Amino acid sequence: MQQIREWQGVDRAVFENEIFPANRPAVLRGLLDDWPAVQAGRQSASSVADYLKPFDSGSAVTAAVSPPEANGRFFYTDDFHGFNFGSRSVSVSAALETFLSLAGDPQPPGIALQAMNVPDIVPGFLEDNANPLLDGDIAPRMWISNRSIIATHFDNNFNIACVVSGRRRFTVFPPEQLTNLYLGPLLKTPGGTPISVVDLRDPDLEKFPKFSAALESAEEAVLEPGDAIYIPILWWHGVESLEPLNILVNYWWNDIVPAYHKPILALIHTVALMSDLPAEQRQVWHEFFNIFAFRTAGDPAAHLPADLRDVVGNLSLSDRDEVLAFVAERLKLLLGQGRG
Repeated sequence: MQQIREWQGVDRAVFENEIFPANRPAVLRGLLDDWPAVQAGRQSASSVADYLKPFDSGSAVTAAVSPPEANGRFFYTDDFHGFNFGSRSVSVSAALETFLSLAGDPQPPGIALQAMNVPDIVPGFLEDNANPLLDGDIAPRMWISNRSIIATHFDNNFNIACVVSGRRRFTVFPPEQLTNLYLGPLLKTPGGTPISVVDLRDPDLEKFPKFSAALESAEEAVLEPGDAIYIPILWWHGVESLEPLNILVNYWWNDIVPAYHKPILALIHTVALMSDLPAEQRQVWHEFFNIFAFRTAGDPAAHLPADLRDVVGNLSLSDRDEVLAFVAERLKLLLGQGRG
């Protein structure tokens, strides 16, 4: 598999002027070498646990727990009606002690604390562990796990993921590999976004033959403590945690106002309304979407008054609020009327 391009000595100017505009994943080696948390993580698992515990606010967080036979894979049940993991409420300190106690177990249960808001769960951590590439108003998330794998998925945000302790293998795929990744359900997902159902560690190419084409365009890298990776919006990525204790801090950001950057909801709505239409009707609606949503033929409102307040025009944030309210109200009416 090809290796993700690596950069050394990255500063904010290099990131903003060279890496970010390229719109490709990039490994940023040694970006966080001066973090005290990273220095503790390089010493030992117990050292980084001791470093984090004083920051613990005591707030309860949710731990995903899978059985030992799942081999750290957080996934669906065989019938896809549920998931192969449950959840428990713990503190960060208690979870860290659990990871340390299981370090020698050859087949422990999979445990993952995911997307925890750093200012809430470990206030004070950021004072000495700041990301040099981003503004301080982007609140990071912390991920703590033992050996495990997160299925290939995408984010609708730019992402810089920073390894504090342990090692993580990132495997990335370009957005256009969608058809070769074999997505699972759109509504019921393990972590809120659709995932590939192919096991990255042991892909079944007889069952999923098109995945071999995805692998031809895949890139990977193993990150050590102090390394970071930049992943652009909509790039697919799977993440394997390789040690008994793995700690990662990631930063998501998006220049689009959060209320409007969930295009997956539009996709789900469209699938529900249009997937069973006759082929000739789907083709016509395909053209509607190309013209109005994706603007493949230019500005669809160029012939209309510039101050027209309609969805085909230039909408302000308040206009978009009104459009969403309009759609929500119509959906309520339709659901109230029923199929009759």
